Amino acid sequence: MTFRAANATDRPALLELLTQASLLTDDLPDELSTFLLAHEADTLVGAAGLDLVGDLALLRSVAVAPDFRGQYLGHTLVEGVQEAALAHDFTDIYLLTTTAAPFFEQLGYEIIDRAAVPEAIAQTRQFSSLCPDSAIVMHQKLA
Repeated sequence: MTFRAANATDRPALLELLTQASLLTDDLPDELSTFLLAHEADTLVGAAGLDLVGDLALLRSVAVAPDFRGQYLGHTLVEGVQEAALAHDFTDIYLLTTTAAPFFEQLGYEIIDRAAVPEAIAQTRQFSSLCPDSAIVMHQKLA
């Protein structure tokens, strides 16, 4: 298993993985360097990304191919993007989820009220229009 930052040539495989996981792709950024990818040989098997919003980060697109689930790959990917966020002085990470709150709670994220989200995060496309109002909002302070 190899891990590396994404680049433009990874877009087709990343779109396929996210679509298979029923995750949003409409707002996938042009620049993918804030995404950490996991490959088994030449096959993309996992991804996690950050949208950087001012001095805040929005965790997004955490996906693991079905054959690789249950091996802590998702944990490794999330921890990797968190380390990258800390290295760039980002200390607060937010996320929205409709199905994976227990997974993120295992990683130290806490459910918060939508009204408690900073304006910069609330104005992202994921928060303001793409994710349903029923999505759970979570937060973790890294430092």
